[in-house]
Amino acid sequence: MTPQADDRRAGGDRETKTPQAVSDRVGDDRDQKRGRVLILAGSDSGGGAGVQADIKAVTMLGGFAATAITAVTIQNTLGVHGVYPLPIDVIEAQAKAVLDDIGADALKTGMLGSVEVVEAVAGLIDYADNVPTVVDPVMIAKGGSPLLEDRAVEAVRRLMVPRAALLTPNAPEAEALTGIAVADLDGQRRAGEALLEMGARAVLMKGGHVPGETVIDLLLTRDGETVLESERIDTRHTHGTGCTLASACAAGIAKGLPLQVAVAEAWAYVAEAIRRAPGLGQGHGPLDHGWPLRGR
Repeated sequence: MTPQADDRRAGGDRETKTPQAVSDRVGDDRDQKRGRVLILAGSDSGGGAGVQADIKAVTMLGGFAATAITAVTIQNTLGVHGVYPLPIDVIEAQAKAVLDDIGADALKTGMLGSVEVVEAVAGLIDYADNVPTVVDPVMIAKGGSPLLEDRAVEAVRRLMVPRAALLTPNAPEAEALTGIAVADLDGQRRAGEALLEMGARAVLMKGGHVPGETVIDLLLTRDGETVLESERIDTRHTHGTGCTLASACAAGIAKGLPLQVAVAEAWAYVAEAIRRAPGLGQGHGPLDHGWPLRGR
């Protein structure tokens, strides 16, 4: 599926150590993009979302995935049955162990859960020293369970949005961050522009929650916008779609692809993964992350 492109003009409080110089970090070479993605997100025991989906997407798109897990969830296609946050020092130690040895060409954030974790992850983004970050502002699970404390929304707005090389909100997340209703393409555009004003360098406004026979995702930068449009797929098997798309974008960025190319490649990958969903579980089932292995 080829996305329709339409380019038009579009109108941490946490104290952290000073990052090591890039040249001092083992395995880090900014002149050569190696596809390394450090994922800071929660674990999904059902394998459809969270770091499990992230690892699959990054791997299938030719990147190398490493993780700093923020929380362990008890989860399947029927919902989230428990959330167990990891200690802040454990989250930080995971990320720094990766950054100081393997390095990263992109970061991707997912479920953060609390103000304290948001603050810690914002500090880790700074510690990574200008590594581009894809921020997926995860707030609610597919089945409706909250994955971000209400009081943490302001922390995401203040600390994560300005650090995002690419922000990937769905309609409810964009509404929570901006206060702008997102019920149509105009709402997507206005909310996306507001998020750019809040400091994000690019915003991918996802349209899956917006009513209509077609799904429109809108990529906005300060230079213009790109429209990605397809027919809506009638399926309940969409668990982990947001995690997968954000990680697929991070993989492209980590490989050094231009932003529009990385997003278009990720978008097409996810669309096919939805179409080929294996039908697992009794609720919101997972995508087929491995479909490229079986060809078209």
